[in-house]
Amino acid sequence: MALTPTKKKSPEEEKAAQDEVLMREIDDAVREDQYREFGQKYGTPLIVLVVLGLLAFGGYLFWDGQREAAMEASSEALTAALDQAEAGNFDSASASAAALAGDSEGGAKAAAMLMQAGIAMDQDRVADAVELYAQVAADEGTPPVLRDLALIREMSASFDTRDPSEVIERLGPLAVPGNPWFGSAGELVAMAYAEQGNSEQAGTLFGEIARNEDIPETLRARARQMAGLMGVDAIEDADEFMAQQEAGANTAPQQ
Repeated sequence: MALTPTKKKSPEEEKAAQDEVLMREIDDAVREDQYREFGQKYGTPLIVLVVLGLLAFGGYLFWDGQREAAMEASSEALTAALDQAEAGNFDSASASAAALAGDSEGGAKAAAMLMQAGIAMDQDRVADAVELYAQVAADEGTPPVLRDLALIREMSASFDTRDPSEVIERLGPLAVPGNPWFGSAGELVAMAYAEQGNSEQAGTLFGEIARNEDIPETLRARARQMAGLMGVDAIEDADEFMAQQEAGANTAPQQ
């Protein structure tokens, strides 16, 4: 079988091909020199940066692991204290909670102190409970939701000895619809208004609580009664309300 003859390149084509090869070799040499120069100039700093980054990432992982371990230990200690309290071992539970509060910070510390305060209330040590609640409420390192809870419990535990205006001033920002603590804070503020003899504002606030479907029914029922005593009708649909009452009575366990 005969080979197909190849077409001979012209001198111009051969020169262009040689030039292309030469330019490619020059381009490769230039890039190699650029890489070498870049490596000599920036290689060491880049290596240092990479090493520092890896060390920082490793440090973060270690810190995160330590934090998770501490949180787990705090959770276990808090659960153990709760078990002691449920078993009626209040002194032991209080001591465990106090130890946890001393060794913790942030939310874990606040939760332990709130437990201490709750135990103090169960033991009729109201002054001790109020002091603990006040400490949690004033601690800026405590998560806001726990600070608000502590403030509400502080005002509730000491309501009889507080000036109504102080209760209104301190809990007023929480006693607004949309706030997670609207029901609890609003009830105390409304009672403070009633203590001042301001039945109109008290009844209005009780009515708002009674009509708010995001609030537990037990609290709404109390607010509905209080609003009615102050001349505020907190029932929007009487027929629906009666139907709900009848349904509740029918589902109640028979004695």
